[in-house]
Amino acid sequence: QVQLVESGGGLVQFGGSLRLSCAASGFALDYYAIGWFRQAPGKEREGVSCLSISDGTTYFKDSVKGRFTIARGNAKNAVYLQMNNLKPDDSAVYYCAATPYGTDSYRWSEPDEYPYWGQGTQVTVSA
Repeated sequence: QVQLVESGGGLVQFGGSLRLSCAASGFALDYYAIGWFRQAPGKEREGVSCLSISDGTTYFKDSVKGRFTIARGNAKNAVYLQMNNLKPDDSAVYYCAATPYGTDSYRWSEPDEYPYWGQGTQVTVSA
């Protein structure tokens, strides 16, 4: 059974940092793409970042480039989203998602491309 569990969210001040974790179970990440999405109240879910595990390609939403990084964990079945210099606009519920079907620069940020989702973790950045 494919399962994704996010953790690491919380309340942080403007300019602070958080590291979100996405722990996968029931499958091996090796041939998957793992995406991070976020959804703020009243807004659509948007792609934040993605890691294509098979070839190491990473993708980022323009507004987080230079502030967020994504990497696979040493334990190999987890993916981390390191978020630095956080801003109030980054406040949202963050979800990780997985797809075994590959991704590219056009598809990575489309929620419908990912069949597996975690339950989300709240990130709140105070001004």
